[in-house]
Amino acid sequence: MKDERFDVAKTATELVAYCASQMRAIGGELAVVGISGGKDSSVTAALMAAAIGADKVHGLLMPDGHQADIDDAHALCAHLGIHEHLIPIGEITKAFLNELEAHEEVSRQTRLNLPPRVRMTMLYGFAQSLSKAMVINTSNLSEDWVGYATLYGDTAGAFSPLGMLTSEEVSQIGKHLGLPQFLTDKTPADGLTGQTDEAVLGFSYAVLNRYIRTGEIEDQEAKERIDRMHRQSRFKFLPLPLFNPRLSIRADDTANVYGRGDK
Repeated sequence: MKDERFDVAKTATELVAYCASQMRAIGGELAVVGISGGKDSSVTAALMAAAIGADKVHGLLMPDGHQADIDDAHALCAHLGIHEHLIPIGEITKAFLNELEAHEEVSRQTRLNLPPRVRMTMLYGFAQSLSKAMVINTSNLSEDWVGYATLYGDTAGAFSPLGMLTSEEVSQIGKHLGLPQFLTDKTPADGLTGQTDEAVLGFSYAVLNRYIRTGEIEDQEAKERIDRMHRQSRFKFLPLPLFNPRLSIRADDTANVYGRGDK
């Protein structure tokens, strides 16, 4: 059987090389990362700093009103020596909600998902105002596995360094990269509901991560909940479905995106 034990040093080295390679492949010279003060954005920023240089990484801090751990985000930028940009989004979010409320009663889910989408819009607006800057995704495998992400919000980015690593593995990578413990060991919280991730999800990351990596789980109720969330959220991570009218595409599809329309 293949030895699948997590080698943090080897993975960290491969991650840095991967980030550098991806930037070259897409023509990126600068990285733009949304900095929340949590472990995922901290590790992503650290990887990009190691891959292309701290002077080429821009961290955007985008509080929606009061953010209790904003000091951690400031500390991360100072620790890495990356460019820091504080861009509050509270008034922007309010403006969106005011316009929506003039037409429809705004749902709770809309209120929760709007800030991540505003942040991603700001990240892309900032990146496109620079030359050859790319927005880097900060999501990890654990939250993505159960769809704990906002479509076109924190699911977006040019590429995802942490998308195949569990929350525990991300924490280990952060420690290996020398990030402060208050960042790598921080209790995950979504910043939307005022609750921890685990309180919202209804199971612990320890249970989820073990299930992902080994397939083993004792709590049948948790298994059913995880499986259901995974199944129902897959649309968030699939390419946009395209209706195929069975018409010919004769141009060279060098990116191999469309296939042949007449198949």
